[in-house]
Amino acid sequence: MAISVRLGEEVEKRLATLAKITGRTKTYYIKEAVLEKLEDLEDLYIAQKRVENPGKVWTMSEVEQDVGLDG
Repeated sequence: MAISVRLGEEVEKRLATLAKITGRTKTYYIKEAVLEKLEDLEDLYIAQKRVENPGKVWTMSEVEQDVGLDG
């Protein structure tokens, strides 16, 4: 899927320089940046939903009993 993105001149220069000195394409770095940020945003969304709807909460003794550390 093709997507068009406008980058500021400074960002484009930095991206071009990085691509040139590493021998990789600008597209490679754009994909990497999007994937990394997307993972961060997905994690944030999941965390926010868990805060809003925490579900079951276990006590320490319940956890210890569940994993066999209760004695």
